[in-house]
Amino acid sequence: MIRLLATAALIGSLGAAHAQDRPLDVVATIGMIGDIATHVGGDCVEVTTIMGPGVDPHLYGASASDVRSFQSADVIFYSGYSLEGQLGEVLAKFAERKPTVALAASSIAEGDLIRTDGAYGIDPHLWMDAGLWSRIVPTIAETLSEARPDCAEGFGANAERYVAQLTALDAWVGDAIATIPSGQRTLVTAHDAFAYYGRAYGITVAGIQGISTEAEASVADIRASADLVAATGVPAIFIESTINPRTIQAVIDAVQQQGHDVRVGGQLYSDAMGADGTPGGTYIGMIHENTRTIVEALGGTPPPLPEALADWAEEWNLAKAAP
Repeated sequence: MIRLLATAALIGSLGAAHAQDRPLDVVATIGMIGDIATHVGGDCVEVTTIMGPGVDPHLYGASASDVRSFQSADVIFYSGYSLEGQLGEVLAKFAERKPTVALAASSIAEGDLIRTDGAYGIDPHLWMDAGLWSRIVPTIAETLSEARPDCAEGFGANAERYVAQLTALDAWVGDAIATIPSGQRTLVTAHDAFAYYGRAYGITVAGIQGISTEAEASVADIRASADLVAATGVPAIFIESTINPRTIQAVIDAVQQQGHDVRVGGQLYSDAMGADGTPGGTYIGMIHENTRTIVEALGGTPPPLPEALADWAEEWNLAKAAP
């Protein structure tokens, strides 16, 4: 009996040691969370992102493979405020069994949220403000530390370094937007995902569709957007990577019918990042590329990146940071 107990204890200790050796299985709903979890977690985590490039979270429904990913996860991160739509009930059930954290809701003060009419109540696109979104980083580090205490020191150091990068990015975006001539500082996009961006960086924002993409833009929406473009004289409007561009083309046609010209200024990342293995496939790159696209199309000149982003720029072979 003593030998059996000793064997069982040995097996148990070996199992615990193996659990500590393997990376934490972390599942994130969107890339803007998954990328940050990867940077904070380092070698101690393995991150799976449910919704990849070009995927609209407003319309997303859980697949059988998603449920299996949630089942095997040690930690689940999601944004919250109904962004994940149909995944909400699934995430609520998993919250009863394992660490399942709504990062936006648990990290960002209510006074900093943008409230809206309709079903959402809260605009869920908080990642568009890099300074605001940086507040989820400590929450990620704390959650991972609770699940893997032996890696806590590394999580903390990685989080501190990443927050410094986002702080520098936040300042750079503001400086870049300020170079747009004041009369052209209006951002017209396919849907209303850039309100936090506009508030943070001093640019007027108008989405043809509302916050959600569940309903098509109406004729009235298109007409109102065309009237705004014609009145302000902005030279460009923008398509989004997760939304069919036909509404943007409809606005362009309506503007031309009023005797004005406007062009597509480029594609912006709104509800999803870019392709894996590209700068836009990172959170920093998403905000950086959006800003360069907006500023250059509206007549501004983006400044060099700050020194705090030199390592990121070098990793992606981009222009050197400012001295």
